[in-house]
Amino acid sequence: MVVAIIGLAAGAVVLSVPDPKPAVVVEAERFAARLVRAREEAILTNRPVAVDATAQGYAFSAFDGVEWAPLTEGPFGPEEWTEGATVSPVEPPTRVVFDPSGVADPVRLTLSRDGRSRTVEVDGAGEVRVDG
Repeated sequence: MVVAIIGLAAGAVVLSVPDPKPAVVVEAERFAARLVRAREEAILTNRPVAVDATAQGYAFSAFDGVEWAPLTEGPFGPEEWTEGATVSPVEPPTRVVFDPSGVADPVRLTLSRDGRSRTVEVDGAGEVRVDG
């Protein structure tokens, strides 16, 4: 009887452990939040800020008037998509550039995993939205 109770308790623990990979909606929301932060950085520092998204992940850079330099401090470190996630389009790599007034060229990026997908969209005014 004791062994059966321990087995049931162990089964309950295993079933309640969360998936180590976040859901695609969580990843899309995180990416969108970091895009919003990049827009704010462009406005606050009065310089263009870019986000480059590839099949592997995304990274941030800022234009100092002469060249683009990687941003790595705070929330701007390079980030990899979680295992099994696919991103489209990736050819050519997607680049979102926020100018110092916060506007950007419109961009749509779709993240997919396990049959689910979410689209992160940046409109011409620089507003970021998650659909899907």
